[in-house]
Amino acid sequence: MTPPTPPAAPLRADCTGDSAGGLTFDVAAPGDFGAPLLLLRRRDCEAAEDTVSLPLAPAAEGRLRAALPSSVALPEGRWDAYARVSDREQPRRLVPGVTDLRSLADRTPSGLLGHVAVRIPYATRQGNLAVRSWLRAPHAETGELRLADDGLTVHGRVYGTQLAHGAHAELRARPGTGEGGVRRLELAADGTEFGFTVPYGTLVPGVWDLWLRPTGDPGPAVRVARLLDDVADKHPVFTCPRARVRTPYGPAEAGPYYTRDNDLSVSVTALEL
Repeated sequence: MTPPTPPAAPLRADCTGDSAGGLTFDVAAPGDFGAPLLLLRRRDCEAAEDTVSLPLAPAAEGRLRAALPSSVALPEGRWDAYARVSDREQPRRLVPGVTDLRSLADRTPSGLLGHVAVRIPYATRQGNLAVRSWLRAPHAETGELRLADDGLTVHGRVYGTQLAHGAHAELRARPGTGEGGVRRLELAADGTEFGFTVPYGTLVPGVWDLWLRPTGDPGPAVRVARLLDDVADKHPVFTCPRARVRTPYGPAEAGPYYTRDNDLSVSVTALEL
């Protein structure tokens, strides 16, 4: 009996980000190939449009290069990276090599296209290469977070829209957050920059998501998030101290945090007397 063929070893890819939001992949793959491809497959999706194919071209001895420019749409989600270096082989998972994302650290997109596209490569828990993509139209980017004993002040900037008369922020209670609902917050606006304060003492225990209404009630609701840097998952990296406050519902502990999608939320936890 012929033993089964062992799976091919994964290929290593170096990733470089540019200030426009594009990515370049350099794959170490020695040999001669016909029409190699780099494949990005959106996780947990099986439709044809959830696979993006990028041609791999020779870049140096033993290296192939693929470019994902900012002009190529990559819907929001997590995309697993593969390379098909031969028509006779199945696509092989890529693992991260050297990653250079310095251009993303101080990136300031123009917003002239009406949206912000962000792509950040990262290593999965299994050590494979994946790309986290965001496509927000418009986008509300958090800047400085000022923490106080009684609340949180958020400063930020909008992209792809303007702050009009009637602009305001909203706190939206997650399902299961008691008598939460939606709380409207006054917004300080200056051009495309905004600021608002979340008063902890008025909140029901639970989780509250932060949203912006840049053109008032008739316009779009925009999730407040921090996307314009090189950190794919801020939840375990950016931790903020929590404050003890008194609320109409009893003593509580409150503070901001970034979700697994890098959106900004506030959690309020009731304390036992």
